[in-house]
Amino acid sequence: MGSKGVSARTIFGFLLLFCVGCKCLASELVATQIATLKVDASPQFARKIPETLFGIFFEEINHAGAGGIWAELVSNRGFEAGGPHTPSNIDPWSIIGDDSSVFVATDRTSCFSRNIVALRMEVLCSDCPAGGVGIYNPGFWGMNIEDGKTYNLVMYVKSPETTDLTVSLTSSDGLQNLASAKITVSGASNWTKLEQKLVAKGTNRTSRLQITANKKGVVWFDQVSLMPADTYKGHGFRTELISMLLDLKPRFLRFPGGCFVEGEWLRNAFRWRESIGPWEERPGHFGDVWHYWTDDGLGYYEFLQLAEDLGAAPIWVFNNGVSHNDEVDTAAIAPFVKDVLDSLEFARGSAESTWGSVRAAMGHPEPFPVKYVAIGNEDCGKKFYRGNYLKFYNAIRKAYPDIQMISNCDGSSRPLDHPADLYDFHVYTDSKTLFSMRNQFDRTSRNGPKAFVSEYAVWRSDAGRGSLLASLAEAAFLTGLEKNSDVVQMASYAPLFVNDNDQTWNPDAIVFNSWQHYGTPSYWMQTFFRESSGAMIHPITISSRYSGSLAASAITWHDSENSFLRIKVVNFGSDAVSLTISTSGLQASVNALGSSATVLTSANVMDENSFSNPNKVVPVKSELRNAGAQMQVTLAPHSFTSFDLALAQSKLVAEM
Repeated sequence: MGSKGVSARTIFGFLLLFCVGCKCLASELVATQIATLKVDASPQFARKIPETLFGIFFEEINHAGAGGIWAELVSNRGFEAGGPHTPSNIDPWSIIGDDSSVFVATDRTSCFSRNIVALRMEVLCSDCPAGGVGIYNPGFWGMNIEDGKTYNLVMYVKSPETTDLTVSLTSSDGLQNLASAKITVSGASNWTKLEQKLVAKGTNRTSRLQITANKKGVVWFDQVSLMPADTYKGHGFRTELISMLLDLKPRFLRFPGGCFVEGEWLRNAFRWRESIGPWEERPGHFGDVWHYWTDDGLGYYEFLQLAEDLGAAPIWVFNNGVSHNDEVDTAAIAPFVKDVLDSLEFARGSAESTWGSVRAAMGHPEPFPVKYVAIGNEDCGKKFYRGNYLKFYNAIRKAYPDIQMISNCDGSSRPLDHPADLYDFHVYTDSKTLFSMRNQFDRTSRNGPKAFVSEYAVWRSDAGRGSLLASLAEAAFLTGLEKNSDVVQMASYAPLFVNDNDQTWNPDAIVFNSWQHYGTPSYWMQTFFRESSGAMIHPITISSRYSGSLAASAITWHDSENSFLRIKVVNFGSDAVSLTISTSGLQASVNALGSSATVLTSANVMDENSFSNPNKVVPVKSELRNAGAQMQVTLAPHSFTSFDLALAQSKLVAEM
């Protein structure tokens, strides 16, 4: 299972790190290029990087939320995905039995006014087969059920006569029973909420939930939910995927899109107020850009909660009356403006305010600190964007003068013709182009709004599903953003997640299915920048005839105990480089003990990670034994290296 690739990578990494940590021997890694990197660490030339520079952007794309970080296991839990007109399609629900033993159809009898569709099941058999007949839901390409874990089932039911139901977690063919419980539905005309804990006695990665009966009769179902009991902080998120985000130390969370915010048509755009309140009452909606239904269990409130859980500043991207195909005339935009002001009161208002009280009732009496909003997404060229933008801008500035507003119009090469605190800059391109864009903001005016590079990535032919090559170009681009962080305030990669079963957009930072996950090289590249926000950046110069293939930056950063000078270098070329690093102006000596080198590379520039080999392209860390203000290192071809030089004032050195 990928053993040859791992072995080759291990040997290659060992040789490279030997060259970094010691003087490289000719028999190890032969450098065909020579370069000098000078770092001026003098305090007078240092500049602080914004605290917000690197964060994450979450969009509901690739089933990133529904069937992704949101841990709900039932797909189409409210039977609404087939539309409001009944009878309707109930995919992915299916029947257990045949048409002679069970009949199911949707109707409009739900007790929830905002999602009126329910499922009527009629058991036709008097002598039903062993195990009964009924319905099952396979979740999102199979439910991951694990031995010993608890799963919380909630469903709304009604039946005119007392009926016994069996709820079970089984294998995809129904033959392996992982958990089972009997539930009695009392005969009544009213809906009843039933709750049941199911403890798995076995593991199956492609399980299903099934609900069966053995007695002739009619039962209605609505809002059938199955959630693992061990979600992150009990807030409904898949713990292992959230851990990947925490490891990036994001300073902000931009949400929920992207094109998901706009919709192909306004009727299918994300509506925040339809996504709050009790989950049972949320109508859900069809995301027509990425072509799937979301029940909006992951709604506006949950995104705010996620930002808080990550310790990240929330950036709320809202629809400004513009979709891909239709727009609201500025003369009629007032209801949209009022809607956004209500959303901000929901987030920031006191627990006694109209919308703040709704938030408090959901379990969060303290306000969420929303200080950034984006007025639309990629809408700058639309007919009514500027007129609509100004209506939103003026209303928000009056009500919340501290909120920073983000325009969709690019201000990097010419001034904006409207007021803004920041402007969006999006770039998806090939690796060579993005590498060349490392100097993109060198000539941007130092006056006016700051740049928010809210979406960047290498894609298409040389990106694959996440190649080393793509990550190297992206790393070079980010060193340029560090250098220009006096005009670039924020940056985030896109897209963040992809469910392996819905590869609508490739590549992505994190790939997952119901039970596995891995980071692409682009994910691991970002870990090299997680200490940059709030750090001090220092001027650097590169001298080499090979400098067109190199990119670098230098920062001073601190953890709770130590201080480091971090020098990051991208070698985008196919030659090894003998690099002399010369640092001046340091206020403390460098100590080899505690210094390290971390390298992201592989034997082939198009190498990718996968479920079978998730660690083919990951950072490799080693001691940097020759660490010093002056040192000689060797850069492998097609590599990204971070040299962390421990500075003498660190607690580690003081205790020696």
